[in-house]
Amino acid sequence: MGGGYRPRPARGAAVASSIPQPVRCGAVGKSLPIRVLPDEAAVRSGGRLIDSRPRYHRIEPMRLARTTVGLCLLIGVYAGVASAAPEPSKAPQSWQLSFEFHDLQRISVVLPGDVQQTTFWYLLYTVTNDSGQDVEFYPAFELVTSTMEVVTGGDEISPSVYGAIRARHRKLYPFFRDPLKASGKLLQGEDNARTSAAVFRGFDPMANSVTVYVAGLSGEVARVANPVFDSREPVSEDNPRFFALRKTLAIAYDIPGDVKTRRMANMARRAQKWVMR
Repeated sequence: MGGGYRPRPARGAAVASSIPQPVRCGAVGKSLPIRVLPDEAAVRSGGRLIDSRPRYHRIEPMRLARTTVGLCLLIGVYAGVASAAPEPSKAPQSWQLSFEFHDLQRISVVLPGDVQQTTFWYLLYTVTNDSGQDVEFYPAFELVTSTMEVVTGGDEISPSVYGAIRARHRKLYPFFRDPLKASGKLLQGEDNARTSAAVFRGFDPMANSVTVYVAGLSGEVARVANPVFDSREPVSEDNPRFFALRKTLAIAYDIPGDVKTRRMANMARRAQKWVMR
C-alpha cells in the first residue's frame, strides 16, 4: 500500500522502524505523533468518548428532496461566507476516538454466482478507545466523488469481499473483524482495539478525486439553522428547524490519469482534516 496511515499491527508482528514526527490533524489544535514508514504512516488522536451511535431515519422522497434543498442552500451560504462555516473547535470539546488507517486500496473479488471479478475500494482501519470509559462505537463511512456521486461504505457488500480482505491482511491483522462485529460497545485500552474495513463499491470512472468521510469518531456537534424552515408548518423530519453537524474526519484523494488509466491507478492522498458535516 502506498503512503497510507498504519493501523496497529497484531502483537508480535514485525514492523519497520519509525521516526516520530509532529502532525496537525485538522482543527483539533494540538500536535499528534505520526510514525512514517517506507510505504505507510500512523496517526493517533484521542479525547473523551461517549455513545457514538449514529441516528438513522427513513425519509420519503418529498421529505428527502426538501431536506436536501435545505442542506444545499446551507452549503451555498457557507461557500459565499467562508468565515460563517462552522468548524471543529480548536481545543477538543467532546470525546474522540483514536483512529488509524491505511489509504484507500482496491481489491477484486469473484462474487458468489459470478464468473468475473468485481472491483471494490476499501479503507482498512483500527480504532482504539482511550477515553477513560467504555463507549458504543457505530461508525459511518461515505465516499463522495468529484462528480458528486455518494457511495455509502458497506452498502450491498458481499461477505466474500470481507473474507478476501481478511485473507490479504491476516498476517498483520489476524483479528480482523467484519464491520458488524467491529461495532458495538468498545472497551477501553489498546488490548480492546478493533480492526475492520470500510468497503465501497465501484464509482463513476469520470471522477478524478474522492473524499472519504468518517463519522462516529467524535461527539462534537454544531447546530445550525435550516435556511428553508417553514414556520407555518410543525417541526418534523422533513421540516427541521435546525441541522446537526457532527465532527467528521475528511480524507481527500486524487486519482491520477485519464478515464482509461484510472482503473489501475493508485489513489494519492491530498489532505485530511476534521470538518463539521
